[in-house]
Amino acid sequence: MSGKRGMKHFGESIIKEVLQMKENGMTNREIAEYFNLRNTKAVKSLVNRHNRKQRSLEAGIVIRPKGRPRKGTSLTTDQEKDNEIKRLKMENELLRSFLQIAGRR
Repeated sequence: MSGKRGMKHFGESIIKEVLQMKENGMTNREIAEYFNLRNTKAVKSLVNRHNRKQRSLEAGIVIRPKGRPRKGTSLTTDQEKDNEIKRLKMENELLRSFLQIAGRR
């Protein structure tokens, strides 16, 4: 995983647990001590990040993964596969018509 040295990465279960603790009235310091974190800034930034994501989802903004996509990812849905096949067939027809007009075939 990327990040700075000594950095902790939080999973969805921990985020849900932190949010539940905040709703129950626990302070950032108590939550940080429970998860053995160095300071309260980690808890505060975790809650802020979650709230920012929720606001963008409510506004209708789709959250996309950051960074470069992985190599060799296959098309996942049937709709995407059908669109790809349709696009390739259209390209083939275009190339055939171009070669016919150019007199090569």
